[in-house]
Amino acid sequence: MHCQTHLYRGIHPTALARRWFLKNCAVGLGAAALAELVGTKSAVAAPAAIDPLAPKPSHFPGKAKNVIYLFMAGAPSHLELFDNKPELAKWDGKLPPAELLKGYRAAFINPNSKLLGPKFTFAKHGQSGAELSELLPHLATVVDEIAIVKSMTTDAFNHAPAQILMNTGNQQFGRPSMGSWVTYGLGSETQDLPAFVVFSSGSKGPSGGNSNWGSGFLPTVYQGVQFRGGSEPVLFLDNPRGIDHQLQADSLDAIRTLNRHRLALVGDPEIATRTAAYEMAFRMQTSAPDLMDISQEPKEVRQAYGAEPGKSTFANNCLLARRLVERGVRYVQLFHEAWDQHGNLVADLKKNCKNTDQASAALIKDLKSRGLLDQTLVIWGGEFGRTPMVQGGNDGRDHHPNAFTYWLAGGGIKPGITLGESDEFGFNATKDRVHVRDLHATVLHCLGLDHRRLSFKFQGLDARLTGVEPARVVKEILA
Repeated sequence: MHCQTHLYRGIHPTALARRWFLKNCAVGLGAAALAELVGTKSAVAAPAAIDPLAPKPSHFPGKAKNVIYLFMAGAPSHLELFDNKPELAKWDGKLPPAELLKGYRAAFINPNSKLLGPKFTFAKHGQSGAELSELLPHLATVVDEIAIVKSMTTDAFNHAPAQILMNTGNQQFGRPSMGSWVTYGLGSETQDLPAFVVFSSGSKGPSGGNSNWGSGFLPTVYQGVQFRGGSEPVLFLDNPRGIDHQLQADSLDAIRTLNRHRLALVGDPEIATRTAAYEMAFRMQTSAPDLMDISQEPKEVRQAYGAEPGKSTFANNCLLARRLVERGVRYVQLFHEAWDQHGNLVADLKKNCKNTDQASAALIKDLKSRGLLDQTLVIWGGEFGRTPMVQGGNDGRDHHPNAFTYWLAGGGIKPGITLGESDEFGFNATKDRVHVRDLHATVLHCLGLDHRRLSFKFQGLDARLTGVEPARVVKEILA
């Protein structure tokens, strides 16, 4: 024993620890194997040569290359906007039929609440004859470019869980968002901007918070990057006083070298994420201010959106979304949290549609005029629908997961169609039901990704956006 102690005296204990041996030696062997597979000359060079956001091949040829998701947080009322229910108007002020609520359980449904008739008129538009509310006059001009799904369903009826479910496929925090899955599966086509960009407008941020665009258990390089309106889209992007461009570049070179050495040693993907973030921030010092300057756009384009330079609005964000996909950004998501009308339904819906309808329609027209609509999938919708029963006196509706409406346009979507039906009160989806998981599978399909094959090993399982529950590609709306 004395001899053993003497032999190992002066050697740091971690040099002999089993954990140290497994961590360092295993990574070293793995790096050597990777170097052999990719044909590199040294194992040290292999990890540093891997760009996690490099473009990747899809599973099969996809129609879409980019996504713009217009997320109407708070849940718009399908009964006032898309799903015309004349029978509901006849039952206005009456208790619902007993069979409508039979067996239904939800925290927010009061069986003694009376039915509330639609507050706005509907009319048919376009060659497709799709019915839209009078609140959506601009969308009516592009109705033949969109596919309307009136039979959406979800599993959640509280805002935060429902938003997280709609964006990550799961009601629990900590799962990767759809934007993260897409960038993980396809990479990015730009080196000067993030692959996944998020904007927020409306009265507040989304109830689900950053989890709506987080990367969960995927490497954080795939999480969404939130841009702000105004002249400074990303905080702390500018150099502090006394730091010029050359000093910044030299500092990044030194940091990059240190990070590459550490990455080669331990193989932690978060080091690659950190390196990519530093370098992206450096490039964005030039690219981001130019991108955000919508005054460069022709006056007629800004007027079409209702955009005003220097302001932070949904209209500005729609125009910026087009500018982003034009520059190769893979996934852009616009959150507009303003649609939770438990009361003041009529006035708030008028305001919300005034703030969003023109820009949403202008985005479709602008993308099409530039030849970008065929490769850009546009999605519009919230986390659930609203009840046919009244809340808040006679001017509000509650949360409702059983039936609501989405519309999609562009890459891979059949234009000018309406899919699905709800019952005469707009309470249950009755035909061609489309669950959240089905929507996710369809979005991935449009991008050339098989939802069953797009997976990431997590806690011993091959985790997927659509999980283990049944999910189908909604072929009825595919071009």
